[in-house]
Amino acid sequence: MTATQILVVDDEEDIRTLIDEILSEEGYRVATAADAAQARERFRDDSPSLVLLDVWMPDTDGITLLKEWSRDGATPCPVVIMSGHGTVETAVEATRLGAVDFVEKPLSLQKLLRTVERALQNGGQGTSGGDAASPAGSDPLGHGPRIQKLREQARQFAAQNAPLLLVGEPGSGRYALAQVLHSAGPLAAEPFIKVAAAGVPAANAAQLLLGTITQAGEEPGYLARAAGGVLFISDLQALCPEAQSLLRGVLEQRSYAPLGRAQQLPLRCRVIASLSLNARRDPTAHGLDPQLLALLGEFQLDVPPLREHAEDISDLLRRYVDLFVEAEGLGYRHFGVAAQNRLRNYPWPGNVGELKRLVRRLLLTAGEEEISLDELEAALEPPVEDVNEPLVKHDLLALPLREAREQFERAYLTQQLKLSGGKVGQLAKRVGMERTHLYRKLRSLGVDFRQTGDD
Repeated sequence: MTATQILVVDDEEDIRTLIDEILSEEGYRVATAADAAQARERFRDDSPSLVLLDVWMPDTDGITLLKEWSRDGATPCPVVIMSGHGTVETAVEATRLGAVDFVEKPLSLQKLLRTVERALQNGGQGTSGGDAASPAGSDPLGHGPRIQKLREQARQFAAQNAPLLLVGEPGSGRYALAQVLHSAGPLAAEPFIKVAAAGVPAANAAQLLLGTITQAGEEPGYLARAAGGVLFISDLQALCPEAQSLLRGVLEQRSYAPLGRAQQLPLRCRVIASLSLNARRDPTAHGLDPQLLALLGEFQLDVPPLREHAEDISDLLRRYVDLFVEAEGLGYRHFGVAAQNRLRNYPWPGNVGELKRLVRRLLLTAGEEEISLDELEAALEPPVEDVNEPLVKHDLLALPLREAREQFERAYLTQQLKLSGGKVGQLAKRVGMERTHLYRKLRSLGVDFRQTGDD
């Protein structure tokens, strides 16, 4: 520990002194710099293992300094950004340049120490433009290979102004992805208006979407409020037919007229909508206008359920612990190894939303700092069962062993296949079987893996 050198760059002397004292007590060697000139000198002479870098400084700001250090494509050591004016935009810019994390002022010393430990443990991995530096809780998606691929797709779509459809299960992070798209694109400084489709009743859909002109003046609708930026419609399948028809006309004509005005106004916002996986597969059954869906679905991003990127669960647990400790003042707790392993194999029917609720519930419970497996099991949400279709339909005790085993295996694999979205490759990972053997097992039990979905 004593060989680890940390450089603290901040123009506020009190903050430099405080961080120096805290880190020194933890066994780190600490150098400090009050401005960019001193930081360049310390960085060159001391070759630190980690830099804590303030954004706002009087001569050269931290982002500019980070650009200097990352000119060759990657910073020589991990850099953690500090700012009292932290925004998602600042974090996105910092991570694009190579920062590995982001902490906001006033500093939480517990969080600062955990951030330092993580940055040093990772050894600077992901410093070539990853997104690990988003403020805690602002981007609950993860950073594993599956999500990194999704982020890359999102960055490609971010520069477009065309409508976009985000498809996935409830709670999977579609809203967070929409925010990532907004922050990474040219409209980042413009409005981001979120509308819950279920909250647009048929009676006043036109007024809410288009706005209205009254004697008292103009009451802008969602389209006008989002002008220059993004209008995000959450759960499109819940949008009433009247609103769907209005929205389809706006997208077809690229213009609209508020109630009481004859003149058409140009559409000046990008429309992004989220849609459930089931509704995308069978839009007619969910009352979706096929023409509207075609207009919105010209470009589509599929958001995977949490069970398909379980490698992100440990990171998401830490993010939400930090979020609730900072935002709500809850006591800090961490998940033990056994508890984390259990959650990596949990099916997460409620996805990231369920994980967030779980973390908050456990932090609200007084207990040991480490959350044990037993405590976790007691806190997990009970599975939602279809009373009309139990997992096993017969009394196994009334069957011979071989038949009972086959009955259970058939029911077990059928349910697991549904949770895997009908994908045998994902099922193999969930049940711990080699794929070839799994195919044989499914055939022998009469499980039609070609037809089974996750409806």
